[in-house]
Amino acid sequence: MPKVLNWQLAREMDYLYEGSRPERQVAFVFDINKCIACQSCSIACKTTWTSGKGEEVMFWNNVETKPYGFYPLKWDVSILQRLGEQEWQGATYRGRTIFEATPAGERVLGYLPDVDDYASPNLGEDEIAGTIERGAYLTGVHPVWMFYLARICNHCTYPACLAACPRKAIYKRKEDGVVLVDQTRCRGYRECVRGCPYKKVYFNLVTRISEKCICCYPLVEDGKQPRCVESCIGKIRLQGMLSHPQSPRADNPLDYLVLVRKVALPLYPQFGLEPNVYYIPPINVPTQFLRQMFGPGVDSALETYRSAKDDPELLGALLLFGSSPVRIDSYRVDGDRVAGYDEKGRLVVEVPFSEPVYIRPYFDSAHGVYRHNIS
Repeated sequence: MPKVLNWQLAREMDYLYEGSRPERQVAFVFDINKCIACQSCSIACKTTWTSGKGEEVMFWNNVETKPYGFYPLKWDVSILQRLGEQEWQGATYRGRTIFEATPAGERVLGYLPDVDDYASPNLGEDEIAGTIERGAYLTGVHPVWMFYLARICNHCTYPACLAACPRKAIYKRKEDGVVLVDQTRCRGYRECVRGCPYKKVYFNLVTRISEKCICCYPLVEDGKQPRCVESCIGKIRLQGMLSHPQSPRADNPLDYLVLVRKVALPLYPQFGLEPNVYYIPPINVPTQFLRQMFGPGVDSALETYRSAKDDPELLGALLLFGSSPVRIDSYRVDGDRVAGYDEKGRLVVEVPFSEPVYIRPYFDSAHGVYRHNIS
């Protein structure tokens, strides 16, 4: 089996095909700390792409509550149990990936969810870990916690769905790394559904072929943000193009957050897919839980994130989230504001570091009335 370099594991690993990185890789950063589970992203995605027959319980974008929310049911617990022990030595992963733990006769370690596992996309919503006793109060990291995890297809560098498909009906575009299903080749074997550990490939029971997130590629090709990014009320998302991991650009906000400052981390990097949706971990959650989910860089990422208020470059990159429907390919901090530019170097948006506050008089003499809200 060919060897490929997975920078998220800091080592080479087995993969079914020779490594071939795209010219540039579409990627996302999600700031979990800001997500309020309003589901605006889920509805925007669904009304755009999955409103047809056989797609009733198909959510290319979903938001689940951790630790007890899953869509489909037990998706991560199921594959983690099959993968076995996952050992890290520093930043290097010493355990097996899903390509290295493959059972005899299979292409990828995986499992096929039952149809009923997709029936409850909001299962476990707002359920917390632990219980609150009388007289309890906050003392830092919450002993009782939960957080919202927004998920889409990761458009992985080494996609398991692509490796698992015997028909070669799944391909990764060289120009931007978007992973797509060629539905004219798909015969509905569902090996892609079985193989994807994130369970982000779906089988349409009416058409009998597979479907998945297409990264809103018509918008991406036009330099625009995908629907889930543009519709996000909490401004938790930023989409852009990630450079080669060995040659990041500090003026690229995606590169800066992922490759330079490493404040945004991949979801379950130990699976071995090198996913390209990165998450800023939640600061209210015990790090033992976060390390299994986002790898050994969690402690450093949390420390870096907490320092953002005193770090203009980092704060500037974070303020670009949700600031423009146009993709921001470079940025520059100038005094107390940050400017974002498109791939042609044109100014797209300027965001101030702080918004002005206007205090109005409590008594409005012009109208002879008192105000209840003066700010």
